[in-house]
Amino acid sequence: MDISQTVALISGGASGLGAASARVIVAGGGKVVLLDRDAERGATLASELGEGARFAQTDVTSESSVETARDWALSEFGRITGAVNCAGIAIAAKTVGRDGAHPLADFQRSIDINLVGSFNVCRLAAEAMQDNDPNADGERGVLINTASVAAFDGQKGQPAYAASKGGIVGMTLPMARDLAGIGVRTMAIAPGLFLTPMLEGLPEAAQEALASQPLFPKRLGKPEEFGKLVRFIIESPYLNGSTVRLDGGIRMP
Repeated sequence: MDISQTVALISGGASGLGAASARVIVAGGGKVVLLDRDAERGATLASELGEGARFAQTDVTSESSVETARDWALSEFGRITGAVNCAGIAIAAKTVGRDGAHPLADFQRSIDINLVGSFNVCRLAAEAMQDNDPNADGERGVLINTASVAAFDGQKGQPAYAASKGGIVGMTLPMARDLAGIGVRTMAIAPGLFLTPMLEGLPEAAQEALASQPLFPKRLGKPEEFGKLVRFIIESPYLNGSTVRLDGGIRMP
């Protein structure tokens, strides 16, 4: 798919990996609609990106909220050809810890935002994509979800997070199979340790300790590297139904 013809919904688009994805798409001549709960950051980034960007305050766990944002995106840009799901939370709690059993509400919230929210955006974006005119490959759109290396080697205190990201990996192939008939691809990216707002809040010593874990290069991932992979997936029609690890070779202990 031509990046300059891309019109993408980007959940979690106000910061971190979502913002990096938005910048790459707009820089390539495409258009984005940022879906995020953070109205201040979202509006600021949309203004920074210019005419190729819009912001819609959105709760990805709400059917009506995402549907409203999608329909507004269609009214603004005429079509939707991509969706990049970066909205997510990370909850740290053991199955049984010092304070007792893992709070069930926290586990449910992690699944709702990370997994159900991604599926919600995908299903509604794909519904709109089926009305697009196909390109030479018969392609009408592409969906890109954000998993995590925790889906494969989750650590202590990550049952909720790993389960939500494992769900992303698990739904990638069947979703690709579901949507093949309408020319929509589905991919997932499993990032390792990236310098997102979540990690930027850690002390410098903690960041340095984490940065030593990848095989090479010995540093945290840069959000713009995630954005570059998003663009590569958009522009590579033979990528479908798979999860790509973007992690510097890290395998979590």
